[in-house]
Amino acid sequence: MFIDRESELSKLEQLHRTGRAELFVLYGRRRVGKTELLREFCEGKRHLFFIATMSSDRDQLATLSQQIWGLTHAYTPDGFTFPSWEAAFRALVDLPGRPIVVLDEFSYLIAGNKAIPSILQKVWDETLKDTKVFLILCGSYVGLMETEVLGYQAPLYGRRTGSLFLQPLDLPAAAAFFPGYSPIQQIEAWSVLGGVPYYLQTFDSSGGLFANIRRHVLDTRGRLYNEPRLVLMEELREPRNYFSILRAIAQGRSRLNEIAQGSGVGNAHTTARYLDILQQMHLVERRVPATESRPEKSKKGIYQFTDPFLRFWFRYVQPHMGSLELGLASAILAQRVRPTFNIYVGQAFEEAARAHIARLALAGDLPFLPERIGSWWDRSAEIDVVAISDAEQSIMLGECKWSSRPVGVNIWRDLKEKAQDLFGGRRFEHVHYVLFSKRGFTSAMRAEAKAREIRLIEPQEMVG
Repeated sequence: MFIDRESELSKLEQLHRTGRAELFVLYGRRRVGKTELLREFCEGKRHLFFIATMSSDRDQLATLSQQIWGLTHAYTPDGFTFPSWEAAFRALVDLPGRPIVVLDEFSYLIAGNKAIPSILQKVWDETLKDTKVFLILCGSYVGLMETEVLGYQAPLYGRRTGSLFLQPLDLPAAAAFFPGYSPIQQIEAWSVLGGVPYYLQTFDSSGGLFANIRRHVLDTRGRLYNEPRLVLMEELREPRNYFSILRAIAQGRSRLNEIAQGSGVGNAHTTARYLDILQQMHLVERRVPATESRPEKSKKGIYQFTDPFLRFWFRYVQPHMGSLELGLASAILAQRVRPTFNIYVGQAFEEAARAHIARLALAGDLPFLPERIGSWWDRSAEIDVVAISDAEQSIMLGECKWSSRPVGVNIWRDLKEKAQDLFGGRRFEHVHYVLFSKRGFTSAMRAEAKAREIRLIEPQEMVG
């Protein structure tokens, strides 16, 4: 099942139509759907799709050589291989028409032969840039791809004609994987799995959400039981320390000093280095209040997961692996997951609300064009959704409630009071309000919203 990715496919199609030599870099975390995106793009076009493995450099060269030879010859001799990587890359010049050449898992090639980027750069400069080849380098090791392929000191720097970091699917696209679920259930499933297609395909919407969690995440034989551990062990040299930091964040520690103390990996300076790498891997993000005009200088930063599944796994799986290995998955589900699940989803609901405001802005469906979208907090108050335009002197403030009761006028009044703390001495010409609710709104709140032009948003709108 291939869902969404229209903008990514459109970008690839635009480059394909140029008819010129293109060197495109596609990268992103494991399981995010890079290979499926490229297969969808290559469908019906003349292409070579090479997927590197962890085998020897010699075997990799032989496999690619046979694929290149097979595109232009009816018969490929057993054991055929070009004498060198340079010869293999130069053979791409002879491919007819507008060939697409995909080198998937390119980071595996680099791991087996550090010289490959330099060799490819040489051949590109001397011959390939003057052909019609559409060369795509695709890799999962985010750090390696950014340093060895995209980095300023990388041999291929300046040669690429396009690049894309493939993000997980957004909530509306993720919801499409669960046609049997209600909008509320779709948000709950997304809060567990996030937007990684491989994870989304694992759950079956004909079964209950908790049954899926029990079978696929908590059971030691489940497809997702070991997934985060495998991802981190592949990319990191000292996974133990990173595990401790991620577990500390999952437990609610968000500030640098709190994470350092909770993880026990060292002082704040040491912990900051680990957090920098986790940010480079796009697993963790540093957030500041949306009112901060220079976020990089702000001292109010907190650290949070960018991926819901990692947050779920480090909250409910990693701390209880001993019990899970003893076969106590049902007990962990009943005694650890279920009692706090609504609180857990509530945090994800806030993230989904901010992403929804961003989609509305993209669609031109907000009363102003925001420059920053996020949240706001100080020592005494917090506002879940904040969108600001300094240029237009406009602000939108929002509250999210993942509760079994409809949102009433009291929530709106509380939001107005907290807004006074956010404003301080600052004035905005235009102030707008939005409320997000799991279970809708009272009749009194709907009447208030109509009179004051307050936007009310429910799960069915958020999942599209």
